Amino acid sequence: QVQLVESGGGLVQPGGSLRLSCAASGSIFSIYAMGWYCQAPGKQRELVASITSGGNPNYADSVKGRFTISRDNAKNTVYLQMNSLKPEDTAVYYCNAFAKEYGSPKRDYWGQGTQVTVSS
Repeated sequence: QVQLVESGGGLVQPGGSLRLSCAASGSIFSIYAMGWYCQAPGKQRELVASITSGGNPNYADSVKGRFTISRDNAKNTVYLQMNSLKPEDTAVYYCNAFAKEYGSPKRDYWGQGTQVTVSS
């Protein structure tokens, strides 16, 4: 099984910054894309940012220029640096990895989520 453990959420004032981290562990054969999704109350989960194993990022329009995704393949870890945070960024943020365990097909794995609250 592949486990994803997130950290770094919390309460921050508008205009502030947070850095989320997500470390993957377990019987990992290979990790392909990794990413972050968010889900606000009453809304569907949506993509915030993703990054390929080669380091190519993709961002939702709402976070371009404010958030930066990166990954450390040696540590099986993905990061999300969030700057200039807005109240509308408030949500539970979930880490995602498209990965393959030994003896199993490729599939999506999810973390348990970390709360980000932007409020004065």
